[in-house]
Amino acid sequence: MAQSPNPSKLFLSSNFTPKPLLKSHTNSCLPTKLKQPPSFKILSSISPPPPPPPPPPPSSKPTPTKTLNLVSLLRAIPDWADRIQERGMQQNRALYNHENWVYHRSSQRHLRHLLSSLQSRVILSLVPPVLAFTSVAVVIAGYNTAVDLHWLPGFFPVLRASSLPYQLTAPALALLLVFRTEASYSRFEEGRKAWTKVIAGTNDFARQVIAGVENSGDECIKNALLHYIMAFPVALKCHVMYASDIGRDLQNLLEGDDLAVVLSSKHRPRCIIEFISQSLRVLKLEESKRTMLESKISCFHEGIGVCEQLMGIPIPLSYTRLTSRFLVLWHLTLPIILWDDCHWIVVPATFISAASLFCIEEVGVLIEEPFPMLALDELCSVVQNNIHEAIATEKVIQARLNGKRKRHSYKHSPNGWPNTQ
Repeated sequence: MAQSPNPSKLFLSSNFTPKPLLKSHTNSCLPTKLKQPPSFKILSSISPPPPPPPPPPPSSKPTPTKTLNLVSLLRAIPDWADRIQERGMQQNRALYNHENWVYHRSSQRHLRHLLSSLQSRVILSLVPPVLAFTSVAVVIAGYNTAVDLHWLPGFFPVLRASSLPYQLTAPALALLLVFRTEASYSRFEEGRKAWTKVIAGTNDFARQVIAGVENSGDECIKNALLHYIMAFPVALKCHVMYASDIGRDLQNLLEGDDLAVVLSSKHRPRCIIEFISQSLRVLKLEESKRTMLESKISCFHEGIGVCEQLMGIPIPLSYTRLTSRFLVLWHLTLPIILWDDCHWIVVPATFISAASLFCIEEVGVLIEEPFPMLALDELCSVVQNNIHEAIATEKVIQARLNGKRKRHSYKHSPNGWPNTQ
């Protein structure tokens, strides 16, 4: 074997040829590739990309995308109605004045209310159920018409029934709706009375602080205490109202550090009460006067209790479900009951009945949560304006009273009759 002149270099090729195999099989019928001498090749570690997969065979089944589109289409109208209803729940209510009452009892109110029907959130929120029951009435009327015209085989029956069950159950449905609405209105009235006590207690508390704290060294604490008192109704309003921004509402009443403590608290109204209690302890007051001022806080705790009870405990759910199920079954079978007497008039009859009865039920559901129906924002603004006005006029009133005392001072004579100086 010959030695390479440069032993430090290595060669990756070889000239090896299997001579015995070629000599013994020179005339064999091997393929051409096997007759060629083998050679060594360096293989790459990167494999070529696989061929693309064949396209899936066409299928007649609906794809999930089409199913989702159908479901989203069916949910579009209810979602739209819910958005309108929630947008209406977040609108600010206004307190009535004399001009509002004149407009409210105007003889043109009926025409005005009729023309504004399409702007009513109560009516717009009823579009899904009323549209659904009207569609069921159209289907039943179309089916019965097809059976009467012999467009369907003879074994298809006409959907009709006696109206006697409806005549017997109509008073029960009316009483159920009346009791449901009455129970909701009693909750609204209870919420209104609770807020009336809170507003009256806030005004009285602020008046006692303005008149009772006279030490000039406590002026800073006195002003802070008055702002805490004004902040309590706002905090309670944000506590019972959905999607309220308490930081925005309190930024003009509390300092930044106090506001940060309130926002970090889990129960904001009780945190404001704690600020009020600590401020009363810091003030230099007589014990009887401090006890009298601390007793005013009880109306705040009572207001929190009533509001949280109304928020956390609705009308018994079995009552609400019974009313809803009764209304649904009533209107699903109403076209069948009225077919013999009305025929295609069952469509407008079902529409009118569903719109009327479901509207009564919807009003009961809306006023069941009383706080969005009350003008809480304006009530809080009125309280703040009243307290600011009392603070601004306190010194003016004191100066006028002191002037009157000086002008009308009396000096008693020995015989008991006063002499004017």
